[in-house]
Amino acid sequence: MTQRGQQRGQRGQRGSAVSFTGAVRTYGAVRAVDGVDLDIAPGETVALLGRNGAGKSTTIGLLLGLYEPDAGAVELFGAPPERSVRAGRVGAMLQDARPVPRVTVGELVTFVASRYPAPMPVARALELAGIAGLAGRRVDRLSGGQVQRVRFALALAGDPALLVLDEPTAALDVEARHAFWDSMRAYARRGHTVLFSTHYLEEADAHADRIVILDRGRIVADGTGEDLRRAAGGNLVGIDLAGRDPDSLALLPGVRSVDVQDGRALLRTDDSDATVIALAELGAIRGLEVTPASLDDSFLALTAAGPETLTESHDLEPR
Repeated sequence: MTQRGQQRGQRGQRGSAVSFTGAVRTYGAVRAVDGVDLDIAPGETVALLGRNGAGKSTTIGLLLGLYEPDAGAVELFGAPPERSVRAGRVGAMLQDARPVPRVTVGELVTFVASRYPAPMPVARALELAGIAGLAGRRVDRLSGGQVQRVRFALALAGDPALLVLDEPTAALDVEARHAFWDSMRAYARRGHTVLFSTHYLEEADAHADRIVILDRGRIVADGTGEDLRRAAGGNLVGIDLAGRDPDSLALLPGVRSVDVQDGRALLRTDDSDATVIALAELGAIRGLEVTPASLDDSFLALTAAGPETLTESHDLEPR
């Protein structure tokens, strides 16, 4: 059985860690979250992607009980979010948290850990966050990257069953980003559930069991990185147009879309072999290049899709 199949089995046996059922959150005429259905099994690591304004922050706010849904329901471990948060089962690292003045890193993490019923040892939280050497430093005198790692330590302090990370590697340099993901994976391996949002698509591809893409407040895709690449068209075929009508290329076998730039056509195709054979029959393989679609390509294709395509791309793999 695959890892995702095992996780579905866990969900059936032990319930969901995170459950959204038709969740809606509006701001005036804007539906920031528009009927979201999402189920995350205990022990899964899930990445939440979307353009600015896609609804990621509101979704996280609903998950943490910071907002109430206008319709539908949100549950954590079978209970309302606020109950799970109060019980110490959730740790969160949010973007808008501000440094507390005149306290040291060690004092702050110790205080937060003391609010939880079964906290992680402070030394362990500092070590996982890569800031053991900063315990005696004042939080308000740290660099942006160091403050980000303090936020991670605070999220870990309660040893929560669910860890929610909003843009966790923002302000971190490359070395610190690698160290962060090493720590996050070590935490996840202990059976914890992790949900993180990020603008770094390669991070989602490398570190998440599933990737959920939000657009216009709705889930437009949910699957592995490979699932997403297939859903958006598995390969890209590029040719020099050489005066050829690009509209005719859209009718070729396997082709989903055609993009024209600087005299070249880029064909997104489900069947690159069939597409190339058809191009050869037309004598149109000048400057031929075939490449796999990247996750960036897939993300752009999925979030550029109109509402009519949402039901087609949402469920990339049966659950």
